[in-house]
Amino acid sequence: MIRFHQSLRAFLYVMLALLACSPKAFAQPKVKHVFIVSFDGGKPSVMQESVMPTLMAMRKEGAGTWEAFTVVPSVTLVSHTSMLTGVQPDKHLIDWNDWKPEKGLVQVPTIFGLARAQGLTTALFAGKEKFKHLNVPGTLDAFSIPSYDAKTVAQVAAKYIQELKPNLCFIHFADSDGAGHEFGWGTEEQKKAFADEDEALLTLRSAIEKAGIQKESVIILTADHGGHDKTHGSTQLADMHIPWIVWGAGVRKDFTIPSRVSTCDTAATALWLLRVPLPDSLDGKPVKSAFGK
Repeated sequence: MIRFHQSLRAFLYVMLALLACSPKAFAQPKVKHVFIVSFDGGKPSVMQESVMPTLMAMRKEGAGTWEAFTVVPSVTLVSHTSMLTGVQPDKHLIDWNDWKPEKGLVQVPTIFGLARAQGLTTALFAGKEKFKHLNVPGTLDAFSIPSYDAKTVAQVAAKYIQELKPNLCFIHFADSDGAGHEFGWGTEEQKKAFADEDEALLTLRSAIEKAGIQKESVIILTADHGGHDKTHGSTQLADMHIPWIVWGAGVRKDFTIPSRVSTCDTAATALWLLRVPLPDSLDGKPVKSAFGK
């Protein structure tokens, strides 16, 4: 009986020690800036076959998965709305995929509006006009669609980042989707588009470093959908799988995220990192396993 109590006591000490350590292991990083970069049509298998040294280095230095999921239907505006609101299409109700001014603006809170309500600064730079549906008055300090060309978008965003250091910034690269529709997913033309976007990503990285905010920033690299042949929008994995990579302050190194990640988790993770209260209506959850020791 004495041995039993000694063993039980030892077991309890071990469990208490583990509980004491676990909050530190997955403590919320001190982050002041979150950047979300979306590669339109970013099919993971094609991106891995493309010349993308900056993105691949960030995957190695950070945490991620090549098997995250987008929403249904797997199209640009619907998916990006879920990415930037944290809710599924049946809640945000945007079911079209073009700039249609008569349809109005998104009617659920965006991460930009939630961040602004907490006194944070926000910005969005995109390559497609349809993002105007997310430009809710009073939620974005900067909204710009400078060009379809990713390098131009990156240059405009980089200038803004260096000068104004936004707390929450979204950057969208369109080239890879355009190449996929014109030439096909996985073609050499699309791989070249991904390579160009990787150069644009390096421009953003350099701007963050020059702004002096790299040590207090997190960058999320993801996509809205994949693709097959010259199209997308179906429920097949070729269209549904997207990359989800996180890099920066407090991120685990060379870590593969074991749990299923959804595009709605991008919004939840960004808000959590910036200590913005998460609405109960969110379908996404912060990907906390990507942070800590």
